[in-house]
Amino acid sequence: MDERGNEEIRRLTAESFGRIDVVVSEAFADLSRGRVQRMLGEGAITIGGEPARKSAQVSPGDEIEVHVERFERRPPVSVPELDVVYEDDSVVVINKPAGVVVHGGPGDTAPTVVAWFVQRYPELAARFDVERPGVVHRLDKDTSGIMVLAKTPGAQGAVSKAFEARDVVKRYLAIVAGVPAKPRASIDAPIGRHGGDRTKMAVTRRGRESRTDYETLGDDGERALLALRLHTGRTHQIRVHLAAIRVPVVNDATYGTGGDGRQLLHAWHLVFPHPHGGRLTVTAPLPADMAAAVRQMGLEELASRYEAITPPERTPSDGVEDKGHEEA
Repeated sequence: MDERGNEEIRRLTAESFGRIDVVVSEAFADLSRGRVQRMLGEGAITIGGEPARKSAQVSPGDEIEVHVERFERRPPVSVPELDVVYEDDSVVVINKPAGVVVHGGPGDTAPTVVAWFVQRYPELAARFDVERPGVVHRLDKDTSGIMVLAKTPGAQGAVSKAFEARDVVKRYLAIVAGVPAKPRASIDAPIGRHGGDRTKMAVTRRGRESRTDYETLGDDGERALLALRLHTGRTHQIRVHLAAIRVPVVNDATYGTGGDGRQLLHAWHLVFPHPHGGRLTVTAPLPADMAAAVRQMGLEELASRYEAITPPERTPSDGVEDKGHEEA
C-alpha cells in the first residue's frame, strides 16, 4: 500500500479468474461493488498498468492497482447556498457555482455540494453510502453549471446508468485562449492518466475512447466562445481536448497557462432520462463572470442569449431529445 496526496494506492495480485469489480470488492471489504464500479468509470483501477473497463476479466497473476480516494467526513466550515433549477421526489438539479467542490477530500472543511445535500435532506442522505450521497456525476471545482443529484438510491442507480450508457445530452460553454483552426469539429482522441503526473489526464493511445464536439460561436481574434457537446465523460475531458488542439480554457492552470480567476467553463445544458419516465431538460444560464468576459470580447448578443433563463422541461419522449444549441 502506498499514499500519494489525497489517494491511497492498493496493489493486488489476482489469484483466480473473475470480473474485476467482483475481485476488487472481495479483496477490500471497505470497497462496495457499487463504489468499485464508479472507480472503474473514473479510471482509478488498472490491470497491468492499463485502465480497466467495468466488464474486464482478470486472470491469475494479473497485477491490479486500485487508487482509492481517501474520504473522511467532517463538518464543513459553512454549507454553500445553491440555486435549485428543478426538484421532484426523485432528483434535484442545481446550478453549481464555481469554487464549490462536489465532495471534499480528507480533512476538508470547505463547503461542498455533498454537505449541502446532507443538510437539506438529512433523512434522504442517510439512505445512501456515506461516501457520496446523492451524487450521480461530478463537475470540477472551478467549473460552474448544471449538476444532478438523486434523492433516492433507486434514482441514483437509474440516472447513473443513463450517464454510463451515454443516454444523455451534455452541452457546455467555454471561453478559450486563441481561436480554433476549424470553426466546427469533433475531437476524437483517447484520454488516460498522464504518464508523469497522476493528478492530470492526457491524450494518450493507451487511454479510453473520448469524443468532444465543438463549434465556435464568436471570437475577438484572441479568445473564442465555444459551444461543446460531450459524447463521453472522461475526467477533465473538455479541458484536455481543448488543450490538445492548442486552445486551452481561459485561466486553466492545469492544462493552460493559468491566469486571474477561475477556468471559464460552464455546464450549460443537460437532457437525461427521468427515473420515472420521460426526459428532463435543464439549463443553467451563463454566470456573471463568463458573461462579462463575453461582453469584453464584443459579443453582446451572445452574452444576452446565454444569460437568458430557460425553464426546465420534462417530456414523455423515450429517445434522446435535445432542444439545446441547434448548431453545436
